[in-house]
Parts: sequence; structure tokens; C-alpha cells
Amino acid sequence: MISRREFLESAARLGAAAVIVPEYVPRRIESIDSGTIAVNDIHSQRIVEVTLTAAPTRLSLIPDALTEVYTYNGRLPGPTLEVREGDRVIVHFRNELPEPTTIHWHGLHIPFVADGSPFHPVPPGKQLDYVFTIQPGTAGTYWYHPHPNHRTGYQIAKGLYGAIIVRAAGDPLPASLSERLLILSDNRFLPDGSLDFPDLRSPSGRADAENGREGKVLFVNGKIMPTLSIRSGEVQRWRVINASAGRIYRLSLTGHSFLHVGSDGGLFERPIEVKEILLAPAERVELLVRGTESPGSSARLQTLPYDRYVPQTRPGDWIDPRDILALRYTTESPLAPIALPELLRPIPPLDTAQATATQVMVLSQGLINGKTMDMNRVDVRSPLGATEIWQIENIVGMDHPFHLHGFQFQVLERDGVPEPYRCWKDTVNVPKHQTARFIVRYADYPGKWMFHCHILDHEDHGMMGILEVQ
Repeated sequence: MISRREFLESAARLGAAAVIVPEYVPRRIESIDSGTIAVNDIHSQRIVEVTLTAAPTRLSLIPDALTEVYTYNGRLPGPTLEVREGDRVIVHFRNELPEPTTIHWHGLHIPFVADGSPFHPVPPGKQLDYVFTIQPGTAGTYWYHPHPNHRTGYQIAKGLYGAIIVRAAGDPLPASLSERLLILSDNRFLPDGSLDFPDLRSPSGRADAENGREGKVLFVNGKIMPTLSIRSGEVQRWRVINASAGRIYRLSLTGHSFLHVGSDGGLFERPIEVKEILLAPAERVELLVRGTESPGSSARLQTLPYDRYVPQTRPGDWIDPRDILALRYTTESPLAPIALPELLRPIPPLDTAQATATQVMVLSQGLINGKTMDMNRVDVRSPLGATEIWQIENIVGMDHPFHLHGFQFQVLERDGVPEPYRCWKDTVNVPKHQTARFIVRYADYPGKWMFHCHILDHEDHGMMGILEVQ
């Protein structure tokens, strides 16, 4: 653990002052009642120091009930961390839970010791300082959540998750766009309001183990069916995170299309117009929503049917569309059209000719290459700086979202079809009986990195492996 004294000495060597960043809601982000810890002046502080505490509490998540949950800083979701490329980040984390935990900074390219993987558990009552620098070129939408061995799904379901927004000094999208942060999750409750975690030997428990735990109650930033407002002619930037354990969202906004402008690792090269978006667990998207309807109109963000399941344990209501939030148009007169850029940023391709190895990962039910994870076993060893191709083969009858810690990658093809556009990813959904191939370069940061299915019940069962970069 890095002490405060050591941090201050390091800051002095950098010629910068340590700052404690206050909690506040910044001008540009509206996130449906989720607090934000941020640096607002892009030209000011270079070191961001914040405190996060995981602790039990009771919150009202559903009507007429209080639920025992785990939270970061008493909030669900936890505070949104807003930083910028180049920032030196110090997170003082204290675990006041009755069990070990970690914080995994999902998607960020940071040192192994700061990754928050099962290799570095924080015992109850202890503190750990996470220290890392936000790398250039990684502006985008990320999230943080616990990653203890065999307990990730339970702790996220209890309420431990939050968003990270990384900003660049020069954002190609107009600064006038209002932003919406939407963290999607679901949960399941017993009649008394407590969270429903069935016995693993029960039919419901066996279904969770197969499909991943889903809940009938859908949340956006901890709220049920919230309402957003938009003005006719307005363009909004939506940052959407799937924090669910197993649910895949097929997002559609009634009467509207989306401009898809970004994914896990930030903006695309060009906007892509789409009618719907498929968002697997742990994936993020950035969307532009255009207020094309008349004043006083309304629309609904929905998740449409998507069959990701094992047929034997597919839930009966999977075919039903579900409303997620309401979008209400104000009665104000329409705004004048705003110019949107056709080019967003360059994404240099990783060169397949430079790849020195191909790693094949065969995903079966609860297993990768026929094995469950062993913390004492290294599954893949690769040299620092190498470029490799990973081939992810899903041989079973349900989808598996595959996540690699530490390094972003570029998807090359899905089931033999070349990826139509280039972007940075850290999670790729592999549909049933299909194959995905991606290319990755192990730039910086040696260490032991996890790779796993991000259906949390599968991960906790051991559908995970270890990549050692050295």
C-alpha cells in the first residue's frame, strides 16, 4: 500500500500539488441522481485524490421497502469519477464490508498492482491506495466494480458499481451537447424487500448458474423507470454502461434512431446510424440522441427480445420487450440544428502481420479450454510488447461476453465476417456456437492479468484464466 507520505513525496518530485477533489455534480453531466467526483478545469490540477469506502447500508430500491445493500460512499451506484487523460489518480479505498473485496477499474490500461483483480484482495477493515495514471488516447466511458475471487456477482448485485468518465483535452463532439450517464442494472427481490439469492441447489439457483442471475426489476442509475427530458432539435450524448450480471440489452428508442459514436474504449472514427444497440454485460456505448419529435412528445427506451440463453433454462418472459426509461419532450420551441462532425478521431489499426502468436480460447459451459481457474496456474505467457491474435470459440448454446483485463483490443472478425468498423474494446460478446477474433498489443505493464466470461455467475464459478505478461 502506498502511504499518504509516500504519495506527497511523489507529488513533490512531479512538481505538482496533491488535491482532494470535492464531490459535486458538474455542469455537463446529468446522470439521474448519481454523485460525481471530478476535476472540472481541464487545464488545472494534474493529481486527483479521492476516497471511496465500501460499506453495508439500507436503501429504498423498490417501493415500500428498505433493502440491505453494499455501497460506495453510501450511494448506489457509487460516485461517478470524472478524470482526464494524463491525470495521476490516487484512490484511498477502505473496506468496511464483512468480507474481502477489491475495486477493479474495468477497461483502464493501468499497472497490474492497481487492477483490483483477485490477486490483491482487501480484507475487512483494511485500506488500500490505488495509484495509476490515465493514459493518453483512452478518453471514454469506463466503470469500476469489485473483483474478489468467487464473490464478484454477489457484491455487484448488492450494489457495488460506479462509472468513470475519462475526458480528452480536445473532444471532437460539440461542448454544447448535454450528457446523460445511464448505468443499466437489474435485480431480484423477496417479498420483504431483501435481495433474492437462491440456494444454488434450487431450480432458480441452477438457472442462475446456467444463464447468469437476472432480475425482473430494471434500474437506470438505481432508479426504476426514470424520466429524461429533451428539447425538440436538441442533441444529447448518452453514455451507457451495462452493469448487469448476465442480461444483454437490445436497446431501442421508440420513434428514433441512434448515432453510435463510441464503444468500450472511446469514440469511433466516424458516427454510425443504427436503429438499435446490443449491449452485453460490462460493455459500454456512447450514443447521440437527436430530438427529432415535436414539443410535448414522448418516447421510451426499451430492451427488445434477445435470446442469449441455454434453451433448457431460458426464462419464460424473455420474448417480452421491457421499458427502461421515459424520454419526454419539453414544450419549448425547437432548437436550431447543430452541426455534428463526420470525423471523430483516428484509430490506428494494430497490424496482424506483427502478431507473433494466436491464443485459442474455447468457451464451454463454465469452462475455458476445459478448465476452471486456478490462482496458482498461468494459462498464457506472453512477452511484454508483443502483439497477438486471440480466437474466442463459443461451442455451447448460449452467449458468452469475453473480457480481457489490462489491455484494449480491436475486433478483427465475428464468425468469419470482418468487423465493419475499427474501435477499441475490452469486452466482446461471442454468441452461441460462434467465434470472434481480436488483436491486442501488450503495451506497458507486466503482470498477471485475468481473462474471463463476464456473466458474473460464470466468472465466479471459475470461467476465468490468467495471462502473464513478462
